Amino acid sequence: MKYISTRGDAPATRFAEACLAGLAPDGGLYVPETWPQIAPVKPGEPYAEVAARILSAFAGDSIPAADLKTICAEAYASFSHHSVAPLTQWGPDSWLMELHHGPTLAFKDVAMQLIGKLYDYLLEKTGRTLTVVCATSGDTGGAAAAAFAGAKRAKLVILHPFGRVSPVQRLFMTTTGQGNVLNLALDGDFDAAQAIVKQLFADKSFSADVSLSGVNSINWARVAAQCVYYATSQAQLRGAPIRYVVPSGNMGDALAGYVAARCGLLTGGFEAVCAVNENDALARLFNSGRMTRAAAVATPSPAMDISVPSNFERFLFEMTGRDAAAIRATYSAYAQSGDTALPEGAASRLSCSGLSAASVNNADTLGEMERFRTETGWLICPHTAVGTALARRLKRKDVATVVLATASAAKFPETVQEATGHDAPLPVRSAELLKRGEVYERLPADLAAVRSRILSFAG
Repeated sequence: MKYISTRGDAPATRFAEACLAGLAPDGGLYVPETWPQIAPVKPGEPYAEVAARILSAFAGDSIPAADLKTICAEAYASFSHHSVAPLTQWGPDSWLMELHHGPTLAFKDVAMQLIGKLYDYLLEKTGRTLTVVCATSGDTGGAAAAAFAGAKRAKLVILHPFGRVSPVQRLFMTTTGQGNVLNLALDGDFDAAQAIVKQLFADKSFSADVSLSGVNSINWARVAAQCVYYATSQAQLRGAPIRYVVPSGNMGDALAGYVAARCGLLTGGFEAVCAVNENDALARLFNSGRMTRAAAVATPSPAMDISVPSNFERFLFEMTGRDAAAIRATYSAYAQSGDTALPEGAASRLSCSGLSAASVNNADTLGEMERFRTETGWLICPHTAVGTALARRLKRKDVATVVLATASAAKFPETVQEATGHDAPLPVRSAELLKRGEVYERLPADLAAVRSRILSFAG
């Protein structure tokens, strides 16, 4: 099983090397050279066993199947629901896929707990150490902190936009108490943090000096791990046709559904709608066929305040028929001007891909949180509300609609209070966060400043 770069100028590599590297050396993103075909999940098949079976297909001979079973069992042992990603019905033919039962109450835990165990395993086998860098719009940083805190062979650097994550999201990042975790609060938005991460990887000398790796959704293992809950959701609904509504920022979650379908894990076709907030880059991409740069604006759903969705590159690679030259040209033009048309033919293929995108404004997001509470008695986070609000607009009624519930309402108590007038307290298992001291450093969103601090931290 080999992995290639979307930009075509990096040598093919194996699963283990692609995971530990994160970004390909040519600045592209790793994808499988060919899509493995994997048998759909049977009803009742335990989640950890499904994960091991799917990851084994992506890993090839990089990791023995027996070792992957152990890794997956350990990764999901800390989840508060035995199903890991259970479905709950909230209306006629309408379901929530609850992805917030992990240690930091967000869907990022589903992949990150697995990645933490994978890195432990792979680094121990090779005797290597790594500096893992992670840009976050809110939840990835906390999930990475929970997965890597105390690791013996990995140091973790988290970059988050100062003042643009919720206080509870920040607590999950800044209260580990572990010396191998460095939190940097940058004076800028998430796009600035993500751009710095990509520039760090592009600096080959720096990357080698600190043994750089990344666990954003640029890391293929993240996408592979997220395929699993698409497969288990179909089994829970006994193979019924499903339309997924996916609250989206960097597009890794939606891409995982597309990958699950390509690998044969979803039967009866594939349909998913990327639900975005007022930062509507994905909606503009799908609906206009152009990549246009726009500054991210603050919204009630901050983890989706992203204007440059990284994983669209992987999807576009497929839509061009895996034309790496077209990907290089497109992203080069976009970097120079901030506005470029998609490659010829790719835009038309988007409409046949099963994926689409639409946006929900701030007022409708807050209104949906109260409407959902009134109808069901449940509190939902603002990101999930973007998904349920969009799901109500969709006209086709002959499929089950599954909205991915990406985080617990307890991570956004201020927004929940504003929208519904109700409190969303942390669950007992997370309440101790409020008693811990925070540790983070504030820096300008400047490549040189971040580079210097990481060099001193990596030692």
